[in-house]
Amino acid sequence: MKSLLAPQNRPALRRLARGRVLLAFDFDGTLAPIVADPARAHLRPSTRRLLIEVARKYPCVVISGRNRADVASRLTGIPLRRVLGNHGIEPSPALPAARRAVRRWLACLKPRLERVPGIVFDDKGATLAIHYRKSRNRPAALAAILGATDNLSEARVLQGLLVVDLLPKGAPTKATALQSELRRLRCESALYLGDDKTDEDVFALSKPLPLLAVRVGRNPRSLAPYFLRNQGDVDALLAELLEPSAKGAQ
Repeated sequence: MKSLLAPQNRPALRRLARGRVLLAFDFDGTLAPIVADPARAHLRPSTRRLLIEVARKYPCVVISGRNRADVASRLTGIPLRRVLGNHGIEPSPALPAARRAVRRWLACLKPRLERVPGIVFDDKGATLAIHYRKSRNRPAALAAILGATDNLSEARVLQGLLVVDLLPKGAPTKATALQSELRRLRCESALYLGDDKTDEDVFALSKPLPLLAVRVGRNPRSLAPYFLRNQGDVDALLAELLEPSAKGAQ
């Protein structure tokens, strides 16, 4: 992985920005710092100010694991082209079937996991997140979750940062959502910024697509070719996109 903001790599960002580029962002851990209570997640004032300016110059979308209404409420006043929730399922024709699947998963999993200390269910309508951040024995909590979800044949199980996400198999993903937005907005290329295992589907598009995939936090196992050192560097990336040398014909 290469640091995107290293002097020798900034030209790659500037070349991309001169074309019709789509900027796509995850929310938690990317635009907003990770916090102990997800309900308290918000953009720093500096990030909000910079993102407003960037979204005025480039087509921008946010693709989040949160439900759409939740993440959109945290982005009010920012001129984004679209906010997509539930890993790209919202908005989508797959939403009703996804909701039915989540109800089945809850009925199956709650009796098996509700006595495990520190586990919290987050029903997001079209997907289900099982958090174990509050557990005093996180390895045991994770093992219990993975054991309980192992037989859910219709579920795609993704391990995130102290959370396990269940998504319906065959439903839209962050990767398919990004591809759809590229077509809808008639963009030639994209920059995607994410921080978690749930973003790896998008990072994997770096070869078939003209995509600059960037991970927040260096991880040699990630498919993203570029990284930012930490979430605080997101402001530096947004500021770089506002530099005169990075402006394209948007």
